[in-house]
Formats: sequence, C-alpha cells, structure tokens
Amino acid sequence: MNPLVAPESSAHGGRTALSVNLNKVALLRNTRHLGIPSVTRAAIFVLEAGAQGITVHPRPDERHIRAGDVTDLAELLKAWPHVEYNIEGNPFHNLMDVIRAVRPHQATFVPDTVGQFTSDHGWTFPDDAERLRPLIEETRALGVRVSLFMDPIPEMMRAARDIGADRVELYTEAYASAWGTPRQAEVLDRYVRAAEAALSVGLGINAGHDLNRDNLTDFLRAVPGVQEVSIGHALVADALELGYTETIRDYQRCIQRAFAPQR
Repeated sequence: MNPLVAPESSAHGGRTALSVNLNKVALLRNTRHLGIPSVTRAAIFVLEAGAQGITVHPRPDERHIRAGDVTDLAELLKAWPHVEYNIEGNPFHNLMDVIRAVRPHQATFVPDTVGQFTSDHGWTFPDDAERLRPLIEETRALGVRVSLFMDPIPEMMRAARDIGADRVELYTEAYASAWGTPRQAEVLDRYVRAAEAALSVGLGINAGHDLNRDNLTDFLRAVPGVQEVSIGHALVADALELGYTETIRDYQRCIQRAFAPQR
C-alpha cells in the first residue's frame, strides 16, 4: 500500500483518481463524417461508471480531439462539479490558447512536437526551465493547476517545483515495457525514487502512458502518493470489448486492489 498520499487525494478516500483520456474516441470518429462515436457521450458513459476525471490532448492538427470537443466537454462538465478536467499539450504550440479559453482544473504541459505520434519523453532541466516559467505563472494565475510531464528522474523533481509546477505526471512507458519481465523491479524502483523526491519537495504526483488493467495495480502499490492516473489507449481498447461501464469498473477494481491491505 502506498505509504504516502498527498492531501488532495483525500477527495477520493485516499485512493488514486482515474482520469479517462478520450483522444482515441475522437480519432475513431474522425475517420468518417458521421459524428460517431461521440466524445461527449463517451465522457458521460465513463463518468456515470465512476471515473473521476476527463483528459484530452488537443494537438495543433486536430487529428483526434478538436477545438469543439474541448469546449463541448467544458460545457458538459458544468453538470459534474466534482469531476476534474485535465487538458494536455505543448504550451509552445496550441495549449495556452486552449487554457485561456477554457480554464480547466489542470493543465499538463507535455514537450511533444507538432507531428509526434505520441508523447515519448518529459521536460528536462535546466534546459526547459526559463521558457516554461512564465507560462506556468500565467496558467496558475488563471486558477489552473500545472502538471509537468516528466521522466522518472529524482534529480529533476526539485527543479520542476522551483519553476512553479504543482504536480508532475510521471511518464510510465518504461515501466509498462518492463512489466512482467526480469527488469520490472529495477525499473519500478526508479519511479518509487522519483515519486519520493517529488513528495519531498511538495509536488503532487500523476502518472500515465501505457498503464492498463494488467500493470496498474503493481504500479500504484509500489509508487507512493499517486493522486491521478490518466489512461486512454488501453482503456478505450478495453471498452471496445467490455463496454464503457464494465471497463471503468474494472480499472477502479485495479486501483482498489492497490490500496487494499496486503496479507
């Protein structure tokens, strides 16, 4: 069981919140001009099933989430005041315009390129510090929490805090690739040490990328203080087979097992 849980986690009974990334729903919709599957209906289904957050990552080319989706979801979530809206993206591309217009609960700054297939690395310091600092200040002044997408490098956590971040989102692809192999414990220990470093300087912790129903429990059981996981690709793939409701319930069971007393 996680020995450390940051104060904001108390809203979920000390457990990690599940935020559902809807990008892949939008990607499927965009292959035709029929408006299906609906991103907002998907949001309703996962929220009714017990998800605590909605995440979108609108890229400049709108290959999945579009500007209209961002505002439609913002309007929808007015009826769900307890649900967090997290918008991801590169603040040097289109993200800041979105944040200024929508003012979600959280903005996750991700250092991806315009045409990047998927996010694959975190920010580095001191390289990115000075150009990020004013954008973090502006975002926080708008009342929006800032999370920085970061590799699990303990030495980077204090630097993230020093430029004003509220949280870090640990990029978990390395863990997902190592899960079930002889390297699992070694790689997982990197995330434990990064999380401990983040907590020691007052950062909140999120996590995401390639987490799924197989590897999620082990991650949350080991890594302290994870307040939120953002899961999209695997969750939407599971929903194609199981349906939204059973998929969300199963992910919540994974989270519950992580926090259950160990025998």
